[in-house]
Amino acid sequence: MSTQSPSKVDFAKVDEIIQSCGAKKSNVIAILQKVQATFRYLPEDALTYIGTKIEGLSPATVYGIATFYNQFSLNPKGKYEIKVCDGTACHVRGSMPLLNALKAKLNLKDGKFTTDDMLFSVDIVSCLGACGLSPVIVVNGKVHPKMTTDALNTVIDVLLQKERGE
Repeated sequence: MSTQSPSKVDFAKVDEIIQSCGAKKSNVIAILQKVQATFRYLPEDALTYIGTKIEGLSPATVYGIATFYNQFSLNPKGKYEIKVCDGTACHVRGSMPLLNALKAKLNLKDGKFTTDDMLFSVDIVSCLGACGLSPVIVVNGKVHPKMTTDALNTVIDVLLQKERGE
């Protein structure tokens, strides 16, 4: 299905999620959202499990839903999800230098988008709808407008200090 490493899924937790949402076919998206919120991605084993627990679904159908919608990730995400806008306005105003600085600061090379310590994930998005504030990054839903490389470094440094308890 995917190239992720084998997962150790807490199936009791997945069962709790299925029960809380209702084990119905119509609730599969809500179930996947809660599973992703719990594990920070959708483990392949969890998708298969969900497909066997909900009547009228198959593991292949659940996998198809998970891969169809942009909101779902089959790869582990970091604690801090950083979205770098590369829409026209952001691109013209310097989103690619920001992305390059971010990747360098977080030591993300060779197509990696999540740090080894699972603290940071970086995604490039087509548009965040904040063109007047470009270039924009979003960290866990918080918009950071008119970013510069220095401001970006400050944002990352603050998050790292928070993690160290400083």
